[in-house]
Amino acid sequence: MGTPVISAHDVCKVYRMGTEEVHALSNVSLDIEEGNYVSIMGPSGSGKSTFFNMVGGLDTPSSGHVSVEGYRLADLNSRQLAWFRCHKIGFIFQSFNLIPTMTAVENVSIGRIFSGVSPAEAQKDAARVLERVGLGHRLDHLPGEVSGGQQQRIAIARALVNQPSIILADEPTGNLDLKTGEEIIDLLNEMKQQYNITVITATHDMKMLSASDVVVSIEDGAIKRVAKKGEFEVKVGSIDGETVA
Repeated sequence: MGTPVISAHDVCKVYRMGTEEVHALSNVSLDIEEGNYVSIMGPSGSGKSTFFNMVGGLDTPSSGHVSVEGYRLADLNSRQLAWFRCHKIGFIFQSFNLIPTMTAVENVSIGRIFSGVSPAEAQKDAARVLERVGLGHRLDHLPGEVSGGQQQRIAIARALVNQPSIILADEPTGNLDLKTGEEIIDLLNEMKQQYNITVITATHDMKMLSASDVVVSIEDGAIKRVAKKGEFEVKVGSIDGETVA
């Protein structure tokens, strides 16, 4: 057994919309081991994004708790949470979320600057990470001057630049074609193996499951199944015969 880098214990999240209560998460308990590639599957509205927000320190449970590297996130003040998000978590989004007026190296270095290093050092670090993801020749290009796959590589470099222990990737191949999506999956897996980063993805992409160490199925805010590599069979449109959105 590996070391759990993330532990969620009986996590519930209730949102109130007027007089109505929406139960986004219901008694979710899950341990994620260090260095694992975890894919979270489920239909829209199943609770994937809410769980991501809990792990990333962007939201707090209504009850239960989430611990990352032994620290309960609910016990951290706003300054400590900001430090945690900057140094421990790398976020990757489906829509890339790059600043269109900044070059690749500027988009990546801005997160490094927020961590407290000088702009000159940040640019050196950003250039080094961009080189590692295969974009050393695109440092001075704007997002609009590169392909979608290259934009996602910039986003991955931005997520890696502060050397986080966890990557949270929300549908990282959702806006990419088949070949480019496979390249991004391979890159994430390579980064996981090279740096022992824990990668957690919310995905509908069946190709991503073949790279996964663990697949978590979530539905109506509750975990339906947790399967480790070797315990599930990936087929087009299904896992072990269960239809996947």
